[in-house]
Amino acid sequence: MWWGGRGQSFNIAPQKEEPEMGSVQENRMPEPRSRQPSSCLASRCLPGEQILAWAPGVRKGLEPELSGTLICTNFRVTFQPCGWQWNQDTPLNSEYDFALVNIGRLEAVSGLSRVQLLRPGSLHKFIPEEILIHGRDFRLLRVGFEAGGLEPQAFQVTMAIVQARAQSNQAQQYSGITLSKAGQGSGSRKPPIPLMETAEDWETERKKQAARGWRVSTVNERFDVATSLPRYFWVPNRILDSEVRRAYGHFHQGRGPRLSWHHPGGSDLLRCGGFYTASDPNKEDIRAVELMLQAGHSDVVLVDTMDELPSLADVQLAHLRLRALCLPDSSVAEDKWLSALEGTRWLDYVRACLRKASDISVLVTSRVRSVILQERGDRDLNGLLSSLVQLLSAPEARTLFGFQSLVQREWVAAGHPFLTRLGGTGASEEAPVFLLFLDCVWQLLQQFPADFEFSEFFLLALHDSVRVPDTLTFLRNTPWERGKQSGQLNSYTQVYTPGYSQPPAGNSFNLQLSVWDWDLRYSNAQILQFQNPGYDPEHCPDSWLPRPQPSFMVPGPPSSVWLFSRGALTPLNQLCPWRDSPSLLAVSSRWLPRPAISSESLADQEWGLPSHWGACPLPPGLLLPGYLGPQIRLWRRCYLRGRPEVQMGLSALTVSGLQDELSHLQELLRKWTPRISPEDHSKKRDPHTILNPTEIAGILKGRAEGDLG
Repeated sequence: MWWGGRGQSFNIAPQKEEPEMGSVQENRMPEPRSRQPSSCLASRCLPGEQILAWAPGVRKGLEPELSGTLICTNFRVTFQPCGWQWNQDTPLNSEYDFALVNIGRLEAVSGLSRVQLLRPGSLHKFIPEEILIHGRDFRLLRVGFEAGGLEPQAFQVTMAIVQARAQSNQAQQYSGITLSKAGQGSGSRKPPIPLMETAEDWETERKKQAARGWRVSTVNERFDVATSLPRYFWVPNRILDSEVRRAYGHFHQGRGPRLSWHHPGGSDLLRCGGFYTASDPNKEDIRAVELMLQAGHSDVVLVDTMDELPSLADVQLAHLRLRALCLPDSSVAEDKWLSALEGTRWLDYVRACLRKASDISVLVTSRVRSVILQERGDRDLNGLLSSLVQLLSAPEARTLFGFQSLVQREWVAAGHPFLTRLGGTGASEEAPVFLLFLDCVWQLLQQFPADFEFSEFFLLALHDSVRVPDTLTFLRNTPWERGKQSGQLNSYTQVYTPGYSQPPAGNSFNLQLSVWDWDLRYSNAQILQFQNPGYDPEHCPDSWLPRPQPSFMVPGPPSSVWLFSRGALTPLNQLCPWRDSPSLLAVSSRWLPRPAISSESLADQEWGLPSHWGACPLPPGLLLPGYLGPQIRLWRRCYLRGRPEVQMGLSALTVSGLQDELSHLQELLRKWTPRISPEDHSKKRDPHTILNPTEIAGILKGRAEGDLG
């Protein structure tokens, strides 16, 4: 079960023609007419959605058990509890809806020991008494079917799910289904956040960051420079668009250097693809590339993003192992579970991402310089690290609005291939990099609970939304594909068509509909839980750093160029591999020798401070997380949602468990204590003060809801 109160359900119109059910079609029996969905449900279905099969059942696995109806459509599988009332303002049910593309495994159960994994084309040996739907988002839907002559319906709905799941395709589903709320005020619905699809959005954000040395470039307005880049992005003022066009041709996939974030202290964080060393740039092109990389700074640091971080294949394998380990029927013994968790290496990769992001944050914050994130494709780890650096360095990114804007700008608009990475195309490049990023954000939320305006529930909602094909936000690989699907680019010249099919005529897409329209899937009570009640309003963006250069930031060495790799800074002779180095033309973007791994952190090297900073004050606005040993924890509320005994807190309590719980509560109290000035230190609560019963009850209730709910 997910979180919060019960969501509203929906109803679906019956399909006119009976769908084929493969090899077992001859065994199907007609539905009893008396048990067909009533005609009043037809007016409450989603446009383009049709019912395939349904059967009365009982939701099991959680207490209390719920009677209702299991429904399969051409869009999703849902369980509708009895007595629930449909709400037209919330057409989707966030708690019991399973999009077909989200179903990872389907099992039928009969008796105590007969379990069959259901696959397309397989012969189904028995009429199921229960069906288990395992979501790729770690959720589990377990429904038992009623007796008394309803076995044919149980068989039919099971077969319908198997066939619909086999035929499901995100692109096809969206072309025929629109949300009822999308048609209301089409064209006038204002998006909750800037979608970064217009030059005005980019100019507003540039002014907000006070990036005076940068401008909005329109060179890619028709996507003729790079279809994976947004139509607009930031380049230095002194660079002409004609120079940008030529310079970007010397980078992998045409993804040249551009501004990702401007630090109020003066530093600039850039991102770009790998050098296309097989090209032969002239001197003017090299000069333009260097000017863009330097961004007006004398101190430049080139960060090898791929160094020390997992490959896409590593991320995918770790996620598959984690999902297998967290299944309710995992074969791993309880006493070996933690060892198996370590063996997945998922937490190791979270730790590596946080450490590298911390180091880059120190680079950006400690000196006034240009820091460039370079990844061959510039569409995965660059977005992850850039987003984490901004979360660690910019308090406005830790607000609910700021975080959503950050994801929209650094992931959606920047061309992260969501469809491919999340398995929507069947390609071999599947790797949930964005889900790895969300886990990193959850770790920060646990370590700094008073610094984030959004809660764990918001992260869960975002985690679950990546495989809900009701918007175009996570449904395409590039801004160009997203724009073509929505019909926004019909007047533009087509550059190329990577496996794209035109949407059918007459559909009613809402161009402004995005995943950030939370009220389409979540009730008001659930949306209220997106807010973190422990957020300290004193950490507001207006007070975190003055616009003048802060005293802790100093100019970097004159005309210095560095490579940051393996935790160490190594001096470079030049930024570009082509300048005076013909022998480098045949090598990849990782063209420099690897320095030895540094044993000290960047905080040690830059400020001479201990790795964990101890009692030393942090520069204003900067967070440096811990990433050693138990400081990186398992996101239980997300990954163990299919194990009710864990979620409901039914595990046997032990003395050691209670001691751990008490230690964690004391740690939470310490973290949630408001930061005060030295002169007010005498007013701080004595940690040995005995809390009154009301305070203890409130803490225990919040802890129970946070870790066991």
